[in-house]
Amino acid sequence: MEITDLLIFTQKNNASDLHLSTSNPPVLRVHGEMMPYKTDPLTADSVKNMLYSIMTEQQRSDYERDFELDFAISFGENLRFRVNAFNTFNGPAAVLRAIPNYIQSLEELGAPEILKHLCQLHKGLILLTGPTGSGKSTTLAAMVNHINSNFAKHIITIEDPIEFIHVSKKSLINQREVGRNTKSFAKALRSALREDPDVILVGELRDIETIQLALTAAETGHLVLGTLHTNSAPKTIDRVIDVFPADDKEMVRAMLSVSLEAVVTQTLLKRKDKGRVAAHEIMLGTPAVRNLIREGKVPQLYSLIQMGSKLGMRTMKESVFELVSQDIISEQTARAVLITSASEDSEDQLRDSPKKMAASAVRPANGGF
Repeated sequence: MEITDLLIFTQKNNASDLHLSTSNPPVLRVHGEMMPYKTDPLTADSVKNMLYSIMTEQQRSDYERDFELDFAISFGENLRFRVNAFNTFNGPAAVLRAIPNYIQSLEELGAPEILKHLCQLHKGLILLTGPTGSGKSTTLAAMVNHINSNFAKHIITIEDPIEFIHVSKKSLINQREVGRNTKSFAKALRSALREDPDVILVGELRDIETIQLALTAAETGHLVLGTLHTNSAPKTIDRVIDVFPADDKEMVRAMLSVSLEAVVTQTLLKRKDKGRVAAHEIMLGTPAVRNLIREGKVPQLYSLIQMGSKLGMRTMKESVFELVSQDIISEQTARAVLITSASEDSEDQLRDSPKKMAASAVRPANGGF
């Protein structure tokens, strides 16, 4: 069995991921559901041969040394995958995530209108958060594409690996891949400050140095877009602050209160018909939000998000209820995500009368600042 055949099969079935694991058959994730490929379990040698057939000599060496590796592969113009190769108790394994060759617009994604307003900003920090597989990269690519299509900017992206490939339109775009074009996020970000950027995309804010440099860049007149693996806006603020030592937390709160423009938390939910749809929690950097961050009163941020609908803010609960009211997702799907990520009162409200609560929770989300 050739890996190219599996990748073509993955694309034809609109699967988001292909899983290869020793002692198991290949498994596809289609619309969020795991679907085994009908074939014999893979041996360790067959998985290793598949992976080595798409790796360079350097990547094979790195994989053997570190036991895991991130990289991206392309087959022509239509097949591109982000690959994470790793080792298990049974042997080699990998997950290959399909990357669309076409970058969808914010309108095509059905993204909240406020994201277009955020793309117009000249400076500040915008954080896109959510669990793995929540579509963060797709939304970020759409935002970069919107800037690229409408404004004359210099955009630098720092990614590990590069997923969506952008072509310069009105903007000039330079994409850098960690491990291939730069040694680390932090080194690339430090260098970017001397490369006359207007917009800097940081694929992941994964360490204290990268976060500090991103805050500095945002504070000194650049628009910085970054991602974190958190499931709410308040938890995102906590995560950023908690990375730093106790003596630096007050300074970080001050920097964050000045530079933060928005936290957009995203999760993908199963549609009633076919496919998945994104639900969003949006917190904007209003004076009241900045003040709470500066004073360390993070738990009170949720109340400000609830009251900020006229500005374009929304809670995850409101977004989920809106999808229920539009008959896009089922009440069962809504209840599952709220039980997992929202407060207990949200679960009680949804249990009592989902569509009644949806009608009362839906508010305009097209406002400006």
